[in-house]
Amino acid sequence: MFNSFTKVYFYDADPAGIIFYASLFKFAHAAYEDFMRSLNIGRDLFFDREVVLPIVHAEGDYLRPIKVGDELIIDVWVSQLMNSSFELSYKIHQVDLHVSATAKTVHVCVSKKSFKKTELPKELYSKLSEHLLK
Repeated sequence: MFNSFTKVYFYDADPAGIIFYASLFKFAHAAYEDFMRSLNIGRDLFFDREVVLPIVHAEGDYLRPIKVGDELIIDVWVSQLMNSSFELSYKIHQVDLHVSATAKTVHVCVSKKSFKKTELPKELYSKLSEHLLK
């Protein structure tokens, strides 16, 4: 499991001081970027010449209020891995370890030339499999 850290700022919140719903996905996406870079597969998949990994599904559940000033830990793991796609799960909790939210994103590997589904690069598939938890 990979861990990412962030803090909630005023621009993440609504007028009540609780995170705006879309901020959950901003936090998840930042953790996703940190996670992908931590895999050290020898290529930058965010600027790859051959493939892209668009998110085709995202969901989130809000369990406790997340407020301005909260320091968050975001756990990231691979919850499903297939030949051309993978699902990441996120657990967002405060430093006291109370779970505040969960999220999932599904990513599909697409050829940059044809924009059709293609197999994940072998080195990426291998590294993702090391983080597979059900």
